[in-house]
Amino acid sequence: MKSDFHDELYFSSAFPLPFRVLCLVGLGILGWATNLHGLYLWNIDAAGVLDLNNHDGYRLTSPLPTDRRAGWKAAHHSSQAHRPVYRLFVTYAAWTFACWLVFRLATRADIESVDGFKFVPALASLCVLTALVCPFNVLYKHERDRFLGAIHRCLFPSPHGVYFSDVVFADVFTSFAKVLGDVWLSVYMLLPSGSLLAQPAQDGLTRWILPTLMSIPYAVRLRQCLVEYNAPNNESRRPLFNALKYASSFPVIFLSAAQRIVVSDTVALKGESAAREAWHGEHQLFRLWLLAAAVNSLYSFWWDVTNDWGLDLLLPRHVGRPTRQPSPPRPLLLPRLHSRSALLKHPGTPTTESVTDGLPEGVAHALLQERPSHPWGLRPVLQFPLAVYPFAILVDLVLRLTWSAKLSSHLHSYAEGDLIIFWIELAEVVRRWMWVFLRVEWETVKEAQAHDRDSARSPRSAGLDVGVDAGAGAGGIAMVRGESFREPIPEQDDFEMVASDISGPNSEAG
Repeated sequence: MKSDFHDELYFSSAFPLPFRVLCLVGLGILGWATNLHGLYLWNIDAAGVLDLNNHDGYRLTSPLPTDRRAGWKAAHHSSQAHRPVYRLFVTYAAWTFACWLVFRLATRADIESVDGFKFVPALASLCVLTALVCPFNVLYKHERDRFLGAIHRCLFPSPHGVYFSDVVFADVFTSFAKVLGDVWLSVYMLLPSGSLLAQPAQDGLTRWILPTLMSIPYAVRLRQCLVEYNAPNNESRRPLFNALKYASSFPVIFLSAAQRIVVSDTVALKGESAAREAWHGEHQLFRLWLLAAAVNSLYSFWWDVTNDWGLDLLLPRHVGRPTRQPSPPRPLLLPRLHSRSALLKHPGTPTTESVTDGLPEGVAHALLQERPSHPWGLRPVLQFPLAVYPFAILVDLVLRLTWSAKLSSHLHSYAEGDLIIFWIELAEVVRRWMWVFLRVEWETVKEAQAHDRDSARSPRSAGLDVGVDAGAGAGGIAMVRGESFREPIPEQDDFEMVASDISGPNSEAG
């Protein structure tokens, strides 16, 4: 135990909390650059789906890559979106590493001299903050303005809707909730009365500042969900259930802050040695915190897999099946009795076409639905390699179960846990980086399917064509202007057109 304490103390002196915060922020920038770059390499138009170039502010928010003045935005692949973010990361990383190197050379691994040079991380952080709000056209002002604009829209959202890019940004922000709390602790440490080797004491009302700061990202995301739910064109309760997910984070955060009561009660019963223990299962507040953490972790994992990634793994069987929409009246197509179709010629070797040939559309659709059209637990359209999805599900489950440690400020009060907490924060950044890939991919699939359905309802007015672009690679979805979705039915000897006497949605012809 004593050896572990010295190891943790050496870690805190060599890599103090302010530099750990700067490091995690830099990894967030790098993760976002690789997200944009990776999606581009897989022919997914991240810049178009995230609508990065069209935050006009005057029109209603839409996650679709659309332009109200020019119709569908055709092939809006932005190959340049990730490059300035990479350059921003290189500049940021060079500055942070240079400051950390100066700090290490100045302290020479001497624990007693660490606090004497704490002005170095203070100067590094102050310069980063100054560069962020700098009004001059230097240091990648376009990317800085995008970041500040996203923060402003998240804190003050429009009552009419929310940009999909702001949804992704706010979700990423929730993964940095503990980092936001570390910023507050770093400010305390860098004050003249603070120390880089020990966290400041939090007594009285100050004990609630840290959990309040950590809850801000979840409050932002909760408000976005309520805005989406109350939008005039919304007819779904999905945003409300999503809001419950973020609301379930608040009991975890504030019950963790209340664990000081648990510690004080346990010390009164067992003595001072109980203060260093992390498990107090005999106390009701501790069990309540465990229950809240379990509910939040499992609900968040289910929501990631089912709603954010669109996978069928955790869906009930009847829920995952699409329901048949009523079709408009149209002529009834009847096969002749003397048809020379494959169904009659080769009854012993049925194919997909032969099985459904001559059947009403509803019956054929039901038969095809019984056949598995995609890998079990996934979805029909997958734009990444198949192995990515089970791996992502497993990693998300494991790291979601560490959610309680990340959100629980009382676990961070143990000085010997600095290294473990840093690895948990790092793992959460990696999980969110992985989450962004599948979240944006699912959004592109949904938008392509929605556009396909809308065009199928009014194909002549839409005048669009959606298909798989041969030049876009595997899984690439191209959206280009075409003549029409509806093709004329070729005249064949096997069929004749007979006008239906039955019309309306309840027609047996379907």
